[in-house]
Amino acid sequence: MNKVILIGRLGKDAELRYSPEGKAVCGFSLAVDDGYGEKKSTIWMRCSLWGDRADKLAPHLTKGKPVYVEGSLSHD
Repeated sequence: MNKVILIGRLGKDAELRYSPEGKAVCGFSLAVDDGYGEKKSTIWMRCSLWGDRADKLAPHLTKGKPVYVEGSLSHD
C-alpha cells in the first residue's frame, strides 16, 4: 500500500501549467513540521495535482494557506 497524508502550509503560490497533451498540472511546495520543541524541523514536500482538480484548485492554493494532502508517494 502506498498512501501518504500531509498537513502543512504552502511555501509559495501554486504553479499551473499544461502538459503537451493539454492536461492541466498544478505544482506546489508544502512545508510540513516534524517533531516538537528544540527538535522541531520542517520538511518540504513537492506536490502535484492533475486534470480538473488542478484547474479548479490552483487559484485557491496561495502562499501561507494551510493544506491537507492525501495521495500516493513517488520518487523521481
